[in-house]
Amino acid sequence: MTQQTRAHWPAPPGDWPQDLRADFAAGAGSGRVGSRLVSETDRVRVWSLSLKPGARIGFHTHVLDYFWTAVTGGRARSHHADGRIRETTYAPGDTQHHTFPLGTFMIHDLENIGETELTFTTVEFLDSANLPLPVLP
Repeated sequence: MTQQTRAHWPAPPGDWPQDLRADFAAGAGSGRVGSRLVSETDRVRVWSLSLKPGARIGFHTHVLDYFWTAVTGGRARSHHADGRIRETTYAPGDTQHHTFPLGTFMIHDLENIGETELTFTTVEFLDSANLPLPVLP
C-alpha cells in the first residue's frame, strides 16, 4: 500500500454532529491507537489505552494486523467510519485479533461509558500487509 494522505480517507457520516465530524477529519490517518506507546521494535508496537469514566480516545486508523486485550472490564461506545455505533461490555482478559489485507483499514473512536476505568493493551504487527501510519499527536 502506498502511504495515504488525509485527502484519501473517507468523509465522516453526514448525520453525525459537527464536533464528531471534525474529530473524525482530524484523526483519520492517525496511527495513534492508544494512550501511550509503551514499546516499539522492528516487529511490533505495544500500546496502553486507559480511559476514565466519560473519557474518550478520538478517531484513529488501524491498518496493521493487531490484537487487543482488556486489562479491566467495563463498557465502551465506538463510532465507526461506516456510520455504525457499537456499545460493548468488556471483561478482563477479553481479546480480539484483527487482520487488514492490503489497502484496507478501520477508523473509529472509543469512549468509556461505564463507571470504572477501562484499560487495554494493544499489539500491532509492523510486518503487516500495509505500511504503518505515523503516530500523530
